[in-house]
Amino acid sequence: MSNRMNRTPRSALGAGVFLLATTLANAAVTDYAKPLIGTAEHGHVFPGATVPFGMVQLSPDTRDGSADDAYQDGSAGYHYSDTSIMGFSHNHLTGTGIGDLGNILLMPTVGELKLVAGKQPGQGYRARFSHEQEEARPGYYRVFLPDYKINVELTATARVGVHRYTFPEAADAHIILDLWHGIGRGSRLRPTDSAITLENDHTVSGFRRSAGWGGDKIYYFVLELSRPFDAAGLTSDHQPVDGKESHGKNLQAHFDFKTKAGERIIARVALSTVSVEGARKNLQAEVSNWDFDAIAAAARAQWEQALGSIQVQSPDQKFLETFYTAFYHVFLAPTLLSDVDGQVRGPDTKAHQVKGFDYYSEFSLWDTFRAEHPLLTLIQPGRVNDMVATMLAHYTFFGQKALPVWVESGKENWCMIGNHSIPVIVDAYLKGFRKWDAAEALADMVATTDGTRAQMPEYRTNGYIASRRGTEAVSKTIEYAYDDACIALFAKALGQDELAGRYAKRAENWQHVFDPSTGFFRGKTTEGAWVTPFNPNAIVTDSYTEANAWQSYFVPHDVPGLIQKLGGDDKFAARLDEVFDSKEAIVNFSEDVVGLIGMYAHGNEPCHHYAYLYNYAGQPWKTQARIRQVCRTLYNNTTAGMCGNDDCGQMSAWYVFSALGFYPADPCGGVYIIGSPLGSQAAITLDPKYYKGAKFTVVARDNSAQNMYIQSATLNDQPFTRTWLTHDQIVAGGTLVLQMGPMPNRSWGAAPADRPGNL
Repeated sequence: MSNRMNRTPRSALGAGVFLLATTLANAAVTDYAKPLIGTAEHGHVFPGATVPFGMVQLSPDTRDGSADDAYQDGSAGYHYSDTSIMGFSHNHLTGTGIGDLGNILLMPTVGELKLVAGKQPGQGYRARFSHEQEEARPGYYRVFLPDYKINVELTATARVGVHRYTFPEAADAHIILDLWHGIGRGSRLRPTDSAITLENDHTVSGFRRSAGWGGDKIYYFVLELSRPFDAAGLTSDHQPVDGKESHGKNLQAHFDFKTKAGERIIARVALSTVSVEGARKNLQAEVSNWDFDAIAAAARAQWEQALGSIQVQSPDQKFLETFYTAFYHVFLAPTLLSDVDGQVRGPDTKAHQVKGFDYYSEFSLWDTFRAEHPLLTLIQPGRVNDMVATMLAHYTFFGQKALPVWVESGKENWCMIGNHSIPVIVDAYLKGFRKWDAAEALADMVATTDGTRAQMPEYRTNGYIASRRGTEAVSKTIEYAYDDACIALFAKALGQDELAGRYAKRAENWQHVFDPSTGFFRGKTTEGAWVTPFNPNAIVTDSYTEANAWQSYFVPHDVPGLIQKLGGDDKFAARLDEVFDSKEAIVNFSEDVVGLIGMYAHGNEPCHHYAYLYNYAGQPWKTQARIRQVCRTLYNNTTAGMCGNDDCGQMSAWYVFSALGFYPADPCGGVYIIGSPLGSQAAITLDPKYYKGAKFTVVARDNSAQNMYIQSATLNDQPFTRTWLTHDQIVAGGTLVLQMGPMPNRSWGAAPADRPGNL
């Protein structure tokens, strides 16, 4: 599996290797972002049009999950290996391992009217395409459909998708609206209810309801066409419907045209989770004209501003494309869910009015608490308070005394483990984001961790969760302990010393599942004995979540304590070396454990902090080498440029941080561990509304593939020997200069006082 993941497939060659026509000197940063990167193999990203954090992700669907063998790699609706398109739908997940959404699909056709997509071109309205006639860039997507001789262009605003179809001369041109289509598996793929209303000769509205991932969800829409249709029709269960309204589970509509050669028809589609009128308000507020090029230019301008917040310099064009595409993917989630008037459908399926903040969804928190959310505190501070306010509102609306775990379309799907909205909220508070009720947040955290979900009572009573069938007990124990450590920090900051002490004590529970005789975290029985037999190479769901024992060293809040448990600095570093250098095979292999370097699995999140842990043991040169190894072997600028699921931006955020030269190995509290930057210079432009500094710049002198090791450093012209930075140092602005060289400097950053564990 790891060999297959790390090779470059044929599909990633030729059209999959992107070259720029512009020079490094005059290119805009958006020219380097290539949305097709990661659409092959198992990146699970979509190439379509959206704006940063937009509700609408308008993208082609090449598969929908109806074939089980194609389900997971089609979770975003598109896979680079496919050769036909079934249409263009308006919302998609990015980089997830489970599929959903794909709501409100449109497909332009010419010829015989067909209202079923079909498995192959010719069987229905599905059409062939080639990558040579496909283009994707931030805020814009284009593809030519040779079966119909139609050129399709897509762009978007935050809540509206805009299509431009260029038709040939035809007496039988059509635009098909299919509400049967969705993305998912089994019954979750199809709608549970839907409706279409022909309001007039160019306006259509309705809704699509589905069970999907997380349960019942609904998307309302308003569709406007730039010219009246010549005829139209509705079908339900493939039977014509008289009149202007149709209601049921299997609905299609067709809008028929007589077109001239080169005639363009534009479709504007607005979404809302609340109502048709909500969608109409969104459309009226965001798209007031039919100028597709102006809308696409505005989307590009948003992307240029967002991506321009980090300016990276390098003579290596492939690196720049890899970096800015990763940075692009950071902005695809979380996504806006509230309407322009502040209405939103909450986790209780009811409509709510929120005031003073935008409400977000697509919180893949088991993944994104690690790097995605800490990165947003630097490059999107204006959204941080809103995301925290969303989490607190979710708790209130939900009525189940639980902060978000994994929220999709506003619904809690309970996927993955831990309570990792907690570190996101605490990290925001400690970094000064406080436009929400901190006392309420602390109370919500306490209630969440006092809950009954996922063996939490057992964890509280015994200090660990016993391993038994499917409990993932070790992983839950150590991740609950981390969340407890974050609550302790928060309570202390709020002056709640007794509460802080109680949670700080609970944060030590990781020690209950650490076996000093083997040096691994491992499962215990209810009686407290170690589970036998024990094979650290084996993925055992009784004890671990998408990992084995090698991949389960997770104590970000007490790395010095973990080092001590493993026998000191040298033994700790040696164990990390074993992880990366292992030649042994994983037992009970899982498709989630990919992107392998030895036992290190970068294609899944539990290992993401590993390479940075050498700094804690006084061996930062090993961190520097490992970072380069991961970046060199597991990321590139081809369509197969991701070694695993992007998971709502976490894989990409790891790369962005690592390319800059530092990473939040402990995601809560604002300490960044220094690694080995990839470019010659990187500058973060800081938002003056939130931070005093104008820029924070990392300069890597004499940097190259060979010169990966830090020889010396200065911060604001003063000698700097620490192997970590604080958030306050970065947002104050300034310059970190790293002198790079080909050989390790084993003295720089090695002293105990310079290690991140000694704060």
